[in-house]
Amino acid sequence: MRKLKRNDFLRISTLAMLAPLINQLSAMPPNRQNDFTIDEDLLKRLITANDQQVAGLLQTIQTGQIVFARKIGYDFAALASAYSSPGSMYYHNPLLISKLESLNAALISQQTADGTVNIGNLESPPDTAFLVELLTAAVFILKKDNSKELMNVNATIQTFLVNAGNALTTGGVHTPNHRWVISAALARLNALYPNKKYIDRVEEWLSEGVYQDKDGHYPERSAIYSGVENAAFISMGRLLNKPSLFAHVRKNLEMMYYYMEPNGDVVTTDSRRQDQYLLRTNILFYFQYRYLAIKENNSKFAAITRFIESNPGFNQGILSNGLFHFLEDPLLLQQLPASVSPIDNYEKLLTTSNLLRIRRGKTTTTLFAGVDWPLTIASGRSNSPNFFSYRKGNAILKYMRLSTGFFGMGYFYSDGIKKEGNQYILHKKLEVPYYQPLPKDLRNSKGDYKLSQSTDDRFWNKMDFKNRPKSNVKTLDTKIVFSENSNSSELDFEVTGLAGVPVTIELCFLEGGKLSGVSEPVNGNSFLEKGMGQYELDGDVISFGPGAAAHKKFTELEGERYSTHFGSLRTDGMHVYITGITPFNHKLIFN
Repeated sequence: MRKLKRNDFLRISTLAMLAPLINQLSAMPPNRQNDFTIDEDLLKRLITANDQQVAGLLQTIQTGQIVFARKIGYDFAALASAYSSPGSMYYHNPLLISKLESLNAALISQQTADGTVNIGNLESPPDTAFLVELLTAAVFILKKDNSKELMNVNATIQTFLVNAGNALTTGGVHTPNHRWVISAALARLNALYPNKKYIDRVEEWLSEGVYQDKDGHYPERSAIYSGVENAAFISMGRLLNKPSLFAHVRKNLEMMYYYMEPNGDVVTTDSRRQDQYLLRTNILFYFQYRYLAIKENNSKFAAITRFIESNPGFNQGILSNGLFHFLEDPLLLQQLPASVSPIDNYEKLLTTSNLLRIRRGKTTTTLFAGVDWPLTIASGRSNSPNFFSYRKGNAILKYMRLSTGFFGMGYFYSDGIKKEGNQYILHKKLEVPYYQPLPKDLRNSKGDYKLSQSTDDRFWNKMDFKNRPKSNVKTLDTKIVFSENSNSSELDFEVTGLAGVPVTIELCFLEGGKLSGVSEPVNGNSFLEKGMGQYELDGDVISFGPGAAAHKKFTELEGERYSTHFGSLRTDGMHVYITGITPFNHKLIFN
């Protein structure tokens, strides 16, 4: 009898471990049902990376010293994956049992009487659901292993999860995505411990309907939470036999490609959540693209999946932390179908968020004019003043902003985008009045009037502004016209109305580059006083200008909404300023 080599043994063991996948093949397109091949190279890389993770966890997980956070779910899943993977150096290692028991003890100790946990928010059903998603994935893997040594681990975690399930069948939410995170967690719980109340609660949430606009955004218009909702819909779709939910994921992913920069960064300017000021990458969407690429034989999604795999952050973001996803849902371990490369030359206007994306190979342009009016600084509202960004390979203009010294109104925010021919127009007219005495019939001797917002939305006071006659109205009219010409992007600025108003155009380039043609930087601030400037990073160059320097004001550009509370929107980067005085007419060219 031929002696099995180690690779043969691992392959046979892996196939046995992934046998449940065969049952899923009937739901796949006919042309894929006979094309089932495990991506063994990917699996080996995942196991190796997970083992490295586990080596650290064996040192850091100590009973009584565990910091309770969502990370505990990832740690539990990493240990479960290593213990149950024949190719792992920790396969069935009893050391992992003791570490899983330590994590179980920490989970039980931190669970409140109603089944929730305190992670971020207090006694939070949504945060509990995020944790449950991770833990249930791990339990799927442990139950497949069916080792008798896991009996106590599985019993203890079941107690925790069933108590959490009780909370999720009655608990409420804060934000749109929370509904689907809770529903996905309940779908996972039902797959492990079937209970009609889990399904009833999911159906109750789903009966509200899934909102998605014509471009593909969910209500929060956020890269972070699009990823969260897509993952939730996939979980519900596959575990509850609701394939119609995949349509929402597909539509969102079709759109999200237009948000991706050539290096894998994702544009977040039009988000309504915290990521409108944060850098995010396409790794957020890896599992979703991979799942639909394989399940639906989608060659375009396969190409995007491979593009994400080329992201420098893929090893840390996916390989080091993602084995449990593949073991829980082995469909992900199939070989990707053949790729059909997505276009890299396009002009795409997303009308629902007033975001324009243009790509010409490695050069991209973003124009944004979709803040939520009235402008309110709050989570759930779009309020980014970053109306333009430009990338040329490694050279990155992170954003452009425009501010004026017009009654503390701060940054320019456009009333949407209007396309005329080959031009895109941003526009906003501001009106700031002075107020006259109240009509006699609305006055009172105590001077006690309604606390209200001024009609220009700048401030509040007990002045009953709405009922006061206005006079001495001052206006500022800002128009920015964007166009492409040959190999350049051009912006024509026209700021008119009240004369003598300082105008400041702020450019913020990615830190680490080299600027030339500008004034000597002081604390990261330079002026382009005349002519063209250049920004260079890793061999790629952006030329920009011409400059102007009618004044040197570049602080408190945010306006009264922020300065009243000592707030700032300044970010890291290399800042360059171009300034003028109204009436202001200026053309900027980027190439």
